[in-house]
Amino acid sequence: MHSRTSDSAVDAPLRESASDGLKIVIVGGFGVGKTTMVQSVSEIRPLSTEETMTQAGVGIDDASFVQHKTTTTVAFDFGRISLDEQMVLYLFGAPGQERFWFLWDRLFSGTLGAVVLVDTNRLADSWYALDRLEHHGTPFIVARNNFTEPQHTLEEVREALDLPPEVPVIDCDARTRDSSKNVLVTLARYLYSLSATSAVGSTV
Repeated sequence: MHSRTSDSAVDAPLRESASDGLKIVIVGGFGVGKTTMVQSVSEIRPLSTEETMTQAGVGIDDASFVQHKTTTTVAFDFGRISLDEQMVLYLFGAPGQERFWFLWDRLFSGTLGAVVLVDTNRLADSWYALDRLEHHGTPFIVARNNFTEPQHTLEEVREALDLPPEVPVIDCDARTRDSSKNVLVTLARYLYSLSATSAVGSTV
């Protein structure tokens, strides 16, 4: 189920005063809600590379937990949020299927931080995303997407994914703009805290 941007936001032009762009990537397993999150929070009509799922994916893409899903991202999703007069946040949703993972390293280039979207029914699908983010040294938070009733607590998610205590793990509903916005705010605050800690360390 997707939540589209409102008609009033579809044609929102980029402010002439915009001078700084920040890149955020949303990653996670197949069908976890990455496209939905970009669509729900973007102030413009998102650029989507979703294609209808065909027989080509049978036996390759595990759709057993997302039987309602009829389309899939084959490159990336793109959205935009203006934070203020100068600052713009660019959102990139990465494809979830293993056969498209080769695109991830390019998407991570120049990324400020990332959201790892997880489904508690399929936590193992998050391992590759975590591995690549750690490989690139990209800060991230984990958001449990509650399309369905959660099967595990947030602390159980943290333990299962072997996350450090400082990495935020939060709840969200990617279909809801306010919830998706809260995820991005949480990431921004986490990145700020890392920056502040680094600045203090450099002066000691």
